[in-house]
Amino acid sequence: MADIAELTALIEPEVKALGFALVRIKLFGSGDEYTLQIMAERPETKQLVIEDCATISRRLSDVLDEADPIEEAYRLEVSSPGIDRPLTRLHDFIEWAGHEAKIAAAETVSGRKSFRGVLKGVEGEDILFTDVKAGEVVIPFALVGDAKLILTDALIAASMPLSSDGADEFETEE
Repeated sequence: MADIAELTALIEPEVKALGFALVRIKLFGSGDEYTLQIMAERPETKQLVIEDCATISRRLSDVLDEADPIEEAYRLEVSSPGIDRPLTRLHDFIEWAGHEAKIAAAETVSGRKSFRGVLKGVEGEDILFTDVKAGEVVIPFALVGDAKLILTDALIAASMPLSSDGADEFETEE
């Protein structure tokens, strides 16, 4: 299985060269069913449109074909992080402060490994968090195993689409 740090070193400069920010790289699957998932965003909007995904996919396909960093056969998937996005970078916890999130810690923090509540920001390398059960908690960023935003009305309002043109126009088969 390919090393994520090596893949990141190969992929991130290409994504940045196109004007996007890399959110996450994930390689998952087993046997002959592997997927290399690349999540990226436009720094100014925190979103991608289909054309952006296609642009990144074409660029990465060429780079990955040339470097051949993954021994197994795989499918390349490029996507936006979505509304209930994963929180993978320290600045994600700053940018999305005030929103609800779930955090799974790799080790016990304040007697727990699982948290659900509101992001309060960052202090140094620590995430400030108000958990619904534990109250105020400080979670070292280095111990975050998995984190994502929770879909709420406030999050939807903060993540309005770039364009809703055509959203109300659809065809059905009769």
